[in-house]
Amino acid sequence: MSSDPKKQRPGSKNQGEGDRESAERYNEATREFVESGKVEEASERAAGQDPQEAENSERAGRERAKEEDPAVHREYDKPENAEK
Repeated sequence: MSSDPKKQRPGSKNQGEGDRESAERYNEATREFVESGKVEEASERAAGQDPQEAENSERAGRERAKEEDPAVHREYDKPENAEK
């Protein structure tokens, strides 16, 4: 299927880059979690996690990832599009 919005099927749910419906569901779920008062409990559980288990979990997640977020190792003092 073409990425040209004019050529999409009528009634298509594809929102292209930045799915607004999914973002709203995520934001609402996050808001509800924060308001539930469970953040402190989750934080305490995470703080008590075995460091080796945390490292193994992170490694497993990174192995499944398509690519790493460029912001993870970004030098914020340095402009991204600096001329050479």
